[in-house]
Amino acid sequence: MSPSPALAHADVRATARTDAAHSSRPTLPRRPRTADLPPPTPIVEALARSFVEILAGARDLEQVARWVTEDVYRHLEARVVLAARARTAHGRRPARPAVRLGPVVLSDGTEGVVDAVVVAHTQGRSRAVALRLEGHDRRWRASSVHVL
Repeated sequence: MSPSPALAHADVRATARTDAAHSSRPTLPRRPRTADLPPPTPIVEALARSFVEILAGARDLEQVARWVTEDVYRHLEARVVLAARARTAHGRRPARPAVRLGPVVLSDGTEGVVDAVVVAHTQGRSRAVALRLEGHDRRWRASSVHVL
């Protein structure tokens, strides 16, 4: 038994209203697939080296602004201020450290997201650098950074 013409017409109107309501909602940008992004290892190495140099006062934070999220930038900005105060208190001048990186360890559990850790060795100190990279506009951006 087919529905009456009035019910069928009401169904079409309800579907049209539902479709219109869904189409007016803003859509979030889709995270790119990991396979569509460049290999993460070179970016992890470059960012880890840069972060160590930034905290040593040898590199300007602005140089990595394009590769990090706003939250990471603000976090690093606060760390730069603290590192500069510590250097001043101990009478040390900023110097470019010779950074030797250990092997990069990657973990990719979620599509378009890579967690990485690398140990950065400098004269007299080794630091672990942990990063979370997220795909954005066909490139990687650091959405979380911890320099230990």
